[in-house]
Amino acid sequence: MTEDEILAFFMRRRSVRKFTGEPVPKEKLKLLLKAAMAAPSARNRQPWEFLVITEREKIREVCTAHPYAKFGVDAGAVIVPLGKPAGNFYFFQDMAAAVENLLLAAANLGLGATWCGMDEKRQELLRPILGIPEEYWIFAVVPMGVPAENPPPRTQYDPAKVHWERF
Repeated sequence: MTEDEILAFFMRRRSVRKFTGEPVPKEKLKLLLKAAMAAPSARNRQPWEFLVITEREKIREVCTAHPYAKFGVDAGAVIVPLGKPAGNFYFFQDMAAAVENLLLAAANLGLGATWCGMDEKRQELLRPILGIPEEYWIFAVVPMGVPAENPPPRTQYDPAKVHWERF
């Protein structure tokens, strides 16, 4: 790959908040999950599990329950990365790496997606809807699907934020 091809791979990943409503084929969802699970993991603990939602009504229910995922009601799928953080100091770093892999794969498969973060309050709103036990942390809600918008590729490279050799 050339430098331009490598950078283009990453720059395709943009937050997409408008979807056509078309379903995401199961084969693509499996490929996205394989990409997510290819992420690095401290001590190879691989703390991730993924709840995949493709039923239209469940997508609407999950997206309307999360205050920043309401745009996802027309998504073709929602992926909910989750796991058990107890005893795993690197849980959040591992999960973040998996979600970034998921987002990069989605963009390079022509799908749009957005990572919607999580906190305690949102956990409590979503846990009963999704049937997730207390020992699991819902790391994110990721609405995805065929994009109905096409944000242009970009980088937000800022040389003022780069320090060479010493701060």
